[in-house]
Amino acid sequence: MKSNSNKKSVQVFLKMLIFIALAAAVIEFFPNSDKLNYHFESDKPWSYELLTAPFNFPVYKTDKEIENEQQQLLSSFIPYFSLDTTVEKEEIQNLKNSLSNEDEQTQQLVIKQFSAVYQRGIMSADDIKNLGKNNLTQINCIYPNREYKRLNLSNLYTQKTAYEAILNAQPQIYSMMNDYNLNLYLTENLKYDSLASESSKNELLKGLSKTTGMVLAGEKIIDKGEIVTPQIFEKIRSLNIEYEQRNVSTHKSPLETIGEIILVLSFITLLFLYIYVFRPQIFDRYGNLFLIALMILLIVVLTSVIIKFSTFSIYVLPFTILPVIIRVFFDSRTALYSHIVTVLILTLIVDNPFQFAILQITAGMTAVANMKDLTQRSQLAQTALYVFICYFVTYIGLEFIRDTHSLANVHWLPLVFLLISSFLTLFAYILIYFIEKIFGLVSSITLVELTNINSDLMIEFAEKAPGSFQHSLQVSNLATEAAKAINANALLVRAGALFHDIGKILHPEYFIENQENGKNVLLQFDYAEAAQLIINHVADGVQIAKRHHIPDQIINFISTHHGTSKTRYFYNSFINANPNVVPDDAVFSYHGPRPNTKETAILMMVDAVEARSRSLKQYTNDTIETTVEDMIDCQIAEGQFKEAPISFLDVEKVRSILKEKIKNIYHSRITYPEVNHSQ
Repeated sequence: MKSNSNKKSVQVFLKMLIFIALAAAVIEFFPNSDKLNYHFESDKPWSYELLTAPFNFPVYKTDKEIENEQQQLLSSFIPYFSLDTTVEKEEIQNLKNSLSNEDEQTQQLVIKQFSAVYQRGIMSADDIKNLGKNNLTQINCIYPNREYKRLNLSNLYTQKTAYEAILNAQPQIYSMMNDYNLNLYLTENLKYDSLASESSKNELLKGLSKTTGMVLAGEKIIDKGEIVTPQIFEKIRSLNIEYEQRNVSTHKSPLETIGEIILVLSFITLLFLYIYVFRPQIFDRYGNLFLIALMILLIVVLTSVIIKFSTFSIYVLPFTILPVIIRVFFDSRTALYSHIVTVLILTLIVDNPFQFAILQITAGMTAVANMKDLTQRSQLAQTALYVFICYFVTYIGLEFIRDTHSLANVHWLPLVFLLISSFLTLFAYILIYFIEKIFGLVSSITLVELTNINSDLMIEFAEKAPGSFQHSLQVSNLATEAAKAINANALLVRAGALFHDIGKILHPEYFIENQENGKNVLLQFDYAEAAQLIINHVADGVQIAKRHHIPDQIINFISTHHGTSKTRYFYNSFINANPNVVPDDAVFSYHGPRPNTKETAILMMVDAVEARSRSLKQYTNDTIETTVEDMIDCQIAEGQFKEAPISFLDVEKVRSILKEKIKNIYHSRITYPEVNHSQ
């Protein structure tokens, strides 16, 4: 006894080390402080001690102020266009060649007018339209000698207006020259010079100052209780920017590190105690604890990376993926508790921890609530949608509380990140697959898929052993109701019940529920051989399940649903036929193991009771209640539930459920009267 106690203490200590290692890793991955650890808002009281300038630093303008000043400067900017003189030369030469049949005077007149148009400048219609949109009336024209001249936009031509101007100048001449298509010789010779324009813009903006003043070292910025006015807000914001640019504090102070250790250890200890006290079935497996610890560490590491190395908002991370995954593998309370602990840890490193905690806790509650009864994969998509709705409503509420005087002052950008975060929650579906393979767990999603009676294996079961299949369906329904009554995993019991007799596929004729015309083929064997043929369906079921890659948790139902009980029919028949021979119990007993979980214990009770109820000659309240009582009492007397964490109260609840449900199944029905044809 003492040895077992020492062994248990060692196991508890080793599992405690997992959480201590988690705390150490979390603290190690915390980002170094390279900015002020103050959280403040404009027009709200300053809740910290006196803040003075540690060094000289400028007061930076906001991005919006800089943008407005840039727009104001650029409103007077005149773009540059280059005059390409080679265009005029080439087109005039082409025009001369085209007019070779005309007299000299006509040629000179036409060429003179085309040259005049090119001298004023031809610009594309799109360029003129864009300049007009910006209310510009002039351009800077750069000539080949790099000199430039300012031209009025109204004096410039497009191809269309240039052609019209030429035609209107001498209409009597051009009316006889339609065959020449003179418009083909009008090409833009003013083209936008992006290099010169951008260079000029940069020179113009170079003189724009990004600061509005200086704060000198030692100068008071704000004292405790004072209101953070817009001017003071800009000073504190500028100091924060300066800290980041200078990378002033790259190492934490000893007290700051000690504070983080105390808080992180406290939060993780609360999680450890919760699992140890309230979730022993989770605490028993190292893999379960590793999974929870790994998920928490993953969220902390990703948050730290975003804070330290990226300009993205931390709200782009799918924080709700943690409660979703833990809920899929365990239960709602563990999922929510783990999520809250993780959020509390992250409040130590994020900006505006109050807003972060409110958003993430409410979103986690929404995710867990929507997945309370996971029955189909589409619920993950629904959860992502509901999480975003929760984010949206909660964020808008927090923004209104922030003393926002109008909708124009609401910061809408974080909602985009929260939308991305909600969508990324769907990534949980991929993670679930890998977690199942790595940690040997079975998720609710997999259980839902296993309960599909239209799967290939279930269809084969129904075709080859129809009686056993119907028995499994009935057991599945009864076991599910019993599991719900004692807060066991109903979905796991349902899946296990469907597969518990799958081994009967190989020799369905050995089992009475599949035999036709009452012909029992086992009667041709002696009692010991017949017993072994019946017992073999357990080992056969395990092999079939492994061949079809059924999870170990379901295989556990197959191997334990008879425990170490005896094949009573053949055992009793052997004793009656051989009164002077002591039977070998091992020959007539199943090989076990006994049920080792609450769910497998439920299946054993339901399987035995359902099978026995089919053999009753009369279905009355007394016969049904006696059958249920006798079967379960026999299992208890044989010690079949010694290794299962099921209480006597749970057993009594299962008895009650089975009595009620079997009575409903076999209740007497009204006899329909025959039609009296003699009348």
